[in-house]
Amino acid sequence: MRLLQLGFFLALASGLSALLIYIAGVSDLYTTTKLSDQDLEALQSLQNGFKKCVSKNGLGLQAVTKGSDYCQVTLNFPTDTVPKWKDPKTGQLEGLSFEFNLCEAVATWEQVRNSTTILTREFIDALPNGWEDYAWRRINKGVLLNRCENKTLCLEKLSLVLPKTPPYVPKQFDRCAVIGNSGDLLQTKFGKEIDDYDVVIRENGAPIENYTEFVGKKSSFRLLNRGSAKALDKVIELDETRKEVLIIKTTIHDIMNKMIQEVPINNPVYLMLGASFGSAAKGTGLKALEFALSICESVDMYGFTVDPGYKEWTRYFSESRQGHTPLHGRAYYQMMECLGLVKIHSPMRADLSRVVHSVPSHSTITAARIASEKLLRRVGAGSEDPLHACSIRKKPAKREPADVSGLRKAAVDHQKIVRGATMYPLELHPGRGLLCTLPAD
Repeated sequence: MRLLQLGFFLALASGLSALLIYIAGVSDLYTTTKLSDQDLEALQSLQNGFKKCVSKNGLGLQAVTKGSDYCQVTLNFPTDTVPKWKDPKTGQLEGLSFEFNLCEAVATWEQVRNSTTILTREFIDALPNGWEDYAWRRINKGVLLNRCENKTLCLEKLSLVLPKTPPYVPKQFDRCAVIGNSGDLLQTKFGKEIDDYDVVIRENGAPIENYTEFVGKKSSFRLLNRGSAKALDKVIELDETRKEVLIIKTTIHDIMNKMIQEVPINNPVYLMLGASFGSAAKGTGLKALEFALSICESVDMYGFTVDPGYKEWTRYFSESRQGHTPLHGRAYYQMMECLGLVKIHSPMRADLSRVVHSVPSHSTITAARIASEKLLRRVGAGSEDPLHACSIRKKPAKREPADVSGLRKAAVDHQKIVRGATMYPLELHPGRGLLCTLPAD
């Protein structure tokens, strides 16, 4: 009995100690990371500017903050908004409030804009134990490949979608449009506007024919999920030019390989290597934006909005379907717009030259990003070195110098700033570092 009592008191003491440590850690959140007054001012300035931007551009959305936490923000929909999506596990309707972390967002998206989002042979070779620990996971039934014990077989299955080095670089293109599948597209004839962009990115099996006045006819890239990737023969028929680049955000399938070889499919096909956004707005749409931001100077969104008071989520080419969380996505995209990452277009915002009001300035976002990296203990936080986030730096054995002769000036300037390095995101890596391959001296 005494042993039980002793054990109980020890457990209680241990629990109280843990609680005190937690409370101390939370209360000392900003001081333990050694943020300066200037850093705190930058975070507060970002938060204040963000709230003002949402108020002016959110079509009824409001950003709410709590106390002195400069990172957390809640986006609230108007109370008369009618949620339609139900959680398949609980059966509960989607809420009208969503919490986001501005510090996490500004730090992560900055890395996206400087990274490649295409899986390459260079990345796998440079990653420590890249074949044994990573490559086999990108192949359907990878568990049967026994951690690429037979490397030749692994390479054979990946070879059709695995370029040696990245086919695209940051800022390679100027103005890009990402086209979602919302039924809202049928309310405004955006087709000509969309075709004026340098690059147009579409999703999955979204058709073009019969809808060109609403969604345009240009198509440069198409992001595909698992289902669409297994129907490549049908997907390529959606673009009459047969020049669409197909980006697969899932694993490579044997059925996909077979189609590429036997149909044949001459479109370039690549696998997506992306950052992780946790429980943020999920799906192909977010990955399409991630890809666009990694190669484009500016990104505009069409066909993603579900504005306050919406009645039903629909697709412009088919009946509505379950599985979407439109309010969550709408809130996340509003956060992206008010961080200066994208511009949202919808039937309620039909003017292409529309100005997004009160977006925090570039200097404010930059200062907040630096402070956020320190707060989140990101790799190389606070450094002025353009390669500060590189957890791994490697020089490939036989890498040829990148040909920048045909790139636009902004892309060439970026290559000079990063000293010709190629940056790859290290998903789930402590400190969210990058793997950077450097050109030979």
